[in-house]
Amino acid sequence: MDRRGFISFIRNTGLAATMGLGSGGMLAAAASAARAEDFSPSPRTPVYQMLVPEIFALPPDPADHMPAIVIGSGFGGAITALRLAESGVQVAVLERGSRWPNDPWRDIFTADTIPDGRGFWHRTTFTGPNRIPVQFDAFGGVLDVSSYPGMDVWRGACVGGGSVVFTGVMIEPEQRFFDHVFRGVVDYREMHEVYYPKVRKMLRLSPIPSDIYDSWAFAHSRAWDEQVRAVGYAPERIDSNWNWNVIRDELAGRSLPSATIGCSNLGNSNGAKFDLNQNYLRYAEETGCARIYPGHRVDAIAEEPGASGRYAVAVTKLAPTGEVLRTRTLTCDMLFLAAGSVGTSELLVRARETGALAHLNEHIGEGWGGNGDVALARSASSPVLGTQGAASASRILDEAGTPVSLENWFVPGVTPLDIGIIGSLGMVLDDTRGRFVYNPTDGRVNLQWPDNGAADYLARAREVNDRAAAPGMPITRTPWDADASFSPHPLGGAVIGRATDRYGRVSGHRGLYVMDGAAVPGSTGTVNPSLTISALAERNIEEIIRAGR
Repeated sequence: MDRRGFISFIRNTGLAATMGLGSGGMLAAAASAARAEDFSPSPRTPVYQMLVPEIFALPPDPADHMPAIVIGSGFGGAITALRLAESGVQVAVLERGSRWPNDPWRDIFTADTIPDGRGFWHRTTFTGPNRIPVQFDAFGGVLDVSSYPGMDVWRGACVGGGSVVFTGVMIEPEQRFFDHVFRGVVDYREMHEVYYPKVRKMLRLSPIPSDIYDSWAFAHSRAWDEQVRAVGYAPERIDSNWNWNVIRDELAGRSLPSATIGCSNLGNSNGAKFDLNQNYLRYAEETGCARIYPGHRVDAIAEEPGASGRYAVAVTKLAPTGEVLRTRTLTCDMLFLAAGSVGTSELLVRARETGALAHLNEHIGEGWGGNGDVALARSASSPVLGTQGAASASRILDEAGTPVSLENWFVPGVTPLDIGIIGSLGMVLDDTRGRFVYNPTDGRVNLQWPDNGAADYLARAREVNDRAAAPGMPITRTPWDADASFSPHPLGGAVIGRATDRYGRVSGHRGLYVMDGAAVPGSTGTVNPSLTISALAERNIEEIIRAGR
C-alpha cells in the first residue's frame, strides 16, 4: 500500500463500532485498575484559577472514532502527530495534563517554589537529588514522579510532555555508543545524515551564546569549566533548545526571572524553552488535521473484537484538580503510543496480561533503563557570585573506564542564590536493565529494578566527578554528592527490534505503534535522550507513511 492508499485506508475503514468490548470486559477491568488514583483537592486552587484561568476551561472532547489517535504529546507524540497531519490524516492527540500558557510576567505574584500550579502531578512531597523533602500542593502540575522500589522516574504531565520539564539539552551520541545500544537495529549513518539534522533544524538547537555564558547567572558554569580544564578535560559546548533572547530578557529585567534562577524541571512560564508547543504541536494544529485534547488520561487500550481491526481506548477526562469529569471509550483505526517509557509500557503490559491485546510478545515490558543517570555535586574552587542558571553550558566525556559523560548542571533546590556547589549530571554507558510487571491483585504495572542496580554506574560517575574536582580541593562526602536513585531519562519497555519491528510497529498487532522513549533500549549512549527519541520518531513515522502501514 502506497502513501495515497494509506490515507484512503484510514479514511474509509467505516463508522465507529459500539462501545465496550465483551470478552469478560477486559478493557473495562484494565481501565478500572488504572483509574484507581486518589486525587486530593489543593487549597491553592482559587489562586491557580486566578493566575492560569486557561487551564480551567473545560477541555474539548474528541470524536467517538478517529482515524488515528496519538497517546501523549511529548517528543514522539508531537512529531508523529505533525507528520500524520501533513499527510492528510485526521489525528487526535490525547494528553492527561494541562496546556499551560506562557507570558513574560505570568506568575509574578508567586514565589518560584510555589509556582502557578506548574508543580508536581498530584504529589504532595518530593525529595530530589539534594535529599531535602519539599512540600507541594496536590494539583495537576507539569512533572510526574513515579516511585518504584529503588528508583524514582521523572516524566512530563502536560501538553508538550518532556519538552516542558527537561533541561533543554539535545545531543547526538557518538556512533560507537549508539551502535552499542541499538546493536544494528537502527542505522546510525541514516540518523546522523538525515534525522538528527531534521530535528535540530525544527527545534533551532544551539549552544549557549558567549554573552549569556559570561553573565552573572552562569558563573557556576564558568567555574565548572575551569575545574575540569584544570585536571585535563576539554569541555565542549552543548546544544539545547532554549530561546536565548528570552534569557537575555530575563538578564535585562524585561521578563520574570526563570531560566536564570534555575527554573526548568517545573517548566518556564515565560517561554524560555522552545518547547513543542512552539513548534511541532503548533505546526500540527495549523494543518487543520490534528487537534490536541488536554486533560484526557488514557487508562487502557484493547483491540476490538471481531474482524474490525480497530482499537478501543478507555479515557478519563480530568480537571486540573484531579476531578473526574467523564469516562468514555474511543475507537481508532491506528493507535500510536507516545505516553513515555512508563506510560506506554504500562498500557502494553496491562493489555497483554489481561488479554486485551492477546498477541503481544514476550519482550513487552522488558529492557527498561534509566540511561545511567547520576546526579552529582562537588565544591566550588572559590566563592561563586550569582545565581545558577538552568541552561547547561558544557560536557566532558571520560573513557578511562566505562564511558561516562558529565554535564554542567544547576543544583536543583538551592537557587536563586549560589551556595558554592557545582552540580553535574552524569550519564554512564551502563547495561543494567529492569522490567515492567503486572500485578493481577490490584491491576497495577510496576517497575522491577534490580537490587543495587545502579551500584556500578553510581561508582563510575562518582569516580569521574571526584577526578574533575580542582586539585587540592577536599572531596566531601554527603548523602547527595552522588545520587542514582532517580532518572529523568526513562527508556525502554517496548524496545525497537524486539517488542516492535525496526520501525516501531508493534509485533502481533497491525496498526499499533510505539513512537517514544519506550522503544529505546534503556540508554542513548552517555547523552540526554530527547534528540535520539525525536530523530527516531521522525525516521519511523516517515517509513510508516511511506509503506502505508
